[in-house]
Amino acid sequence: MSLIDLITGNVGNQVATEAENKFGISKSQMIALAAVAAPLIISYLRNKSQDANEAEALNNALDRDHDGSILDNPSSALEREAEGGSILDHIFGGEKATVENQLSQNTGISMDKIGPILAMLAPVIMGYIGKQKQANGVSAGGLGDLLGGILGGAQQQAQQSNDPLSSILGSVLGGATQQSGGGLGDLLGSVLGGGNQQQAQQGGLGGLLGSILGGK
Repeated sequence: MSLIDLITGNVGNQVATEAENKFGISKSQMIALAAVAAPLIISYLRNKSQDANEAEALNNALDRDHDGSILDNPSSALEREAEGGSILDHIFGGEKATVENQLSQNTGISMDKIGPILAMLAPVIMGYIGKQKQANGVSAGGLGDLLGGILGGAQQQAQQSNDPLSSILGSVLGGATQQSGGGLGDLLGSVLGGGNQQQAQQGGLGGLLGSILGGK
């Protein structure tokens, strides 16, 4: 299962339905948020995994808590919201509020809801990474390549499709696959800007999100 399949398939739709019921946002908003948040989280984890200690910590967390079983029961994401918040605290640290603010602006999901919804998504994304790790027999030293491969494969898949959601994913993944040496701020800018000058001139990710959110 590719990252795009995760977001747009059965798992993504079940999580979106749970979010719609609990938070009152539309399923299309939730799927659009996942299309941005998943590559952002994976990109930042990839950057962190360049440090051997961080890679070992991530490897241990995946082995201990994220075997992929959540993908068989996506509705349990609601029960793991507190855990998801802790995951995001570790990934984004002091930049978490900045990430939430940017994602809120780009998806139209209010600030009081964006944090809990991201916390609901985090265990699903970690479960997906854990399942990919197991399937590929990857240890701590190979996590960076695994995460980069997840992003690269999804970008290639998105480029082969012309629907609006794939346009969002292609734009986001184009930014996410770029190596960023300037920390989260640069990474966030490249992901949300999509790494594409023409799209940035047309309103960047916000314009692409409008195409799907306005059409559903």
